[in-house]
Amino acid sequence: MRLIRSPLRLLTILRVAARYRLDGLLEGTRLARVLRVLNWVIPRASAEVTQASRGRRLRLALQALGPIFVKFGQVLSTRRDLLPADIADELAMLQDQVAPFDSAIAIAQIERSLGQPVAMLFAEFDAQPLASASIAQVHAARLADGREVVIKVLRPGIAALIDADIGLLRVLASLATRFGPDPERIRPDEVVDEISRSLRDELDLQREGANASVLRRNFLDSDDLYVPEVHWTLTAESVLTLERVRGIRSDDIAALDAAGIDRKQLAAKGVRLFYTQVFRDNFFHADAHAGNIWVDATRPEHPRYIALDFGIVGSLPDADQYYLAENFTAIFDRDYRRIAELHLEAGWMPASVRIDDLEGAVRAVCEPYFTRPLSEIALGEVLLKLFKVAHRYQLTLQPQLILLQKTLLNIEGTGRLLDPKLDIWATAKPVLAEILRQRHSPKALRQRLKQRLPGLLMAAPDVPQLALDYLRQAVDGRATLRLHSDDLRRMAEATQSGHRQTVFAVFAVGLIVTAALLLGMQPAGPHWWGVHWAVWPLSGLGLIAGIAAWPRRG
Repeated sequence: MRLIRSPLRLLTILRVAARYRLDGLLEGTRLARVLRVLNWVIPRASAEVTQASRGRRLRLALQALGPIFVKFGQVLSTRRDLLPADIADELAMLQDQVAPFDSAIAIAQIERSLGQPVAMLFAEFDAQPLASASIAQVHAARLADGREVVIKVLRPGIAALIDADIGLLRVLASLATRFGPDPERIRPDEVVDEISRSLRDELDLQREGANASVLRRNFLDSDDLYVPEVHWTLTAESVLTLERVRGIRSDDIAALDAAGIDRKQLAAKGVRLFYTQVFRDNFFHADAHAGNIWVDATRPEHPRYIALDFGIVGSLPDADQYYLAENFTAIFDRDYRRIAELHLEAGWMPASVRIDDLEGAVRAVCEPYFTRPLSEIALGEVLLKLFKVAHRYQLTLQPQLILLQKTLLNIEGTGRLLDPKLDIWATAKPVLAEILRQRHSPKALRQRLKQRLPGLLMAAPDVPQLALDYLRQAVDGRATLRLHSDDLRRMAEATQSGHRQTVFAVFAVGLIVTAALLLGMQPAGPHWWGVHWAVWPLSGLGLIAGIAAWPRRG
């Protein structure tokens, strides 16, 4: 058990938990019994609390504990794989609005971070904050050249406050691990680690500025999304200066209609933007609620979104990005077998799972959705149900996949709010297909080969020696093939041709790598295919060797 540095704060947490009757969330555990004992000494909860749902009681308790716990709840709401839907929905409603701190403190913070008086940095500075949240508050200003900006300033002492409360959360996580429900699946320590990483990232405003800069570069001159410019000379770790933008919240339907915005076009753009960010750029805005996504009111016929608040962004490892794209394609095609295969190949399911059992579980999740009109199906919901299938098999998904799924739910929810008849499938499928077509085109493959060519060239001299060493070991009977699947291991033990196939495989890889290196070194030109005459024979021999190495059923 970790040392409790702030016993009074811990007692406050327990008192609030008892007051809001959170023992109902821990039914059947020893922690629930502790809270019930405290109920005898805690003032009786109001009728509003006792009659409220468990999710609402948790939300009210977090609000009573203060702004840092509000932020914790917001981060936790993204983990819909761990939370029941009613609790996740309530936590998503947490409003991160707190009283502003003294503007004199904000000015001192700006001057200390940027090294000059505010009067020299800005032609005008509004001491009245535009907005205030638990981590930072925002002030408006004007540069000497007349451009309007907003300055985000970290709340004083916030880092120490977060450290103290994270320490207490770790104590509570330890208690939950020892006494809480289903700790092996929920993994409280890992959830607290994730919350800690998210909050510490938000404390570095220079990091947020870098996120904004990348997203702006990806959509420069776009008709679909505008990202404000970062003023780097006026930015530091605790101060972020951005171009000031104006727009309408994406959920303010009355204001959008009053401005003459084409909501159907806007809804379709939102879906396309999500798939473009995830599968073209592999860099997506992961806090896409209506407060952070505005609409440019100056372009009613061709509306575009305006992105704000870049503290939380997401990207996926190449393998997860590939398997996710293939999963979406299989969902579009209603290919349940392929979805099951992809979950196994990606490692999202244990290798011991039977493919036919998994296919049946996937069919049970997806088929009810396909009885509805396509315009009523939400991919985010389908993906969430598939992730819950993974949890039934005791597998915990990577946080970035859960972050993506939460973002998809936000995007689809906003899209349906803007256009209730939006056919998300019809909108998303061609966008994903086109992005994948471009990613796997000969031009894209050639570009990736050129990027990896230096590394391949460094490794190439070792390939013949490695192949020769393996062949010698195979002849001497010392070569072994390491396989992870029990089925493959039994197959390898049963066949007498395993070494021969391995030799052909190594030979095939060596020939194809050599051919690829020759092709990659040859500059593009009208007759590039005729210069390195050895490329095609080598590729042909490699293909033949690969066919010879391909395992055959006996």
